[in-house]
Amino acid sequence: MGLIESSKVYSGRELETIFFRPTFTGQSAQDLGIRVLYNMPMPTTIHLWSPASNVLKPYQTGWQGGESAVKEQKTIDMKKVKAETAFSASDYFSMVFELITNRADVNMEDLTGTELEAAETELFKKAIAESIRMTMWLGDTDSDTPFNTFDGILKSAMAAANDAAHTGATLVGNVDDIALVLESLWSGANEELKALKADGQLAYFVTSNLYNEYEKYLDSKDLDVTYRERVDGRNDLYYHGIPVIDMCISSGIREFAEYPARICMLTDRRNLVLAVNTADFPGTEVRMWYNPDEMENRQRAVFLAGADIIDPKLVAMAFEP
Repeated sequence: MGLIESSKVYSGRELETIFFRPTFTGQSAQDLGIRVLYNMPMPTTIHLWSPASNVLKPYQTGWQGGESAVKEQKTIDMKKVKAETAFSASDYFSMVFELITNRADVNMEDLTGTELEAAETELFKKAIAESIRMTMWLGDTDSDTPFNTFDGILKSAMAAANDAAHTGATLVGNVDDIALVLESLWSGANEELKALKADGQLAYFVTSNLYNEYEKYLDSKDLDVTYRERVDGRNDLYYHGIPVIDMCISSGIREFAEYPARICMLTDRRNLVLAVNTADFPGTEVRMWYNPDEMENRQRAVFLAGADIIDPKLVAMAFEP
């Protein structure tokens, strides 16, 4: 048990390659369902280019070029955040030891410091990733909830919906009406949003209760394929070719947040952004150590994070008043 008491600090390149890049790039980023920017230069600014339309001209000599492409900018507000956990030495060792024993390739007769360090690191990585994911959706710096480290996507979406005095369809409890909610968002969306369907990046982001209601709605259809799906299960849900994605935020809404319990949002995945930075601010690090005075294993991470909607006009939203 003494091996787990050695301290470890990740910073610089090691912090990026071991802790954050595997969590927020590649398949891990795709699993979040939105656009993830990692270690973009500070301040994190996204450039939006709108190509000039109708560029074709009758041929003649000389320059006939018209206006150049229109460029818009969106700066993601990044906040310095800190994650800390502490466990009693015995409980902490049991948690890390379980991660090790669940692996088939581990020789239990020779547990090296590297094995323990990898398990300890994995435990903390999962805690950080889940905390960022929940705050990405529910974050509100003006609230007293645990999700007040940076503003999240739903805060921007709700503000845009209220400013426009438009809440889309009214969500109701009847299972048969969930398809009407999805259809209402599509039919009520502006033409600019609908035109993005061809890119294959549109998605319905819904709370778990609506996700479950839509699955029950599909189960209610008397079709052979529906019976097979009821028995075998479904990997993904779609409505007219558009994925329906469970935001998995019900526990946070129920216990801490002040958002409606039932939310449905149609937008382009690329329009929702999570930005994480571990390179451009002094003091960013991950530290794990043993405190002999309190007999605790402690972990701390310091980094920058932020989330936002690039263009609120490309969001169609419905929520229960």
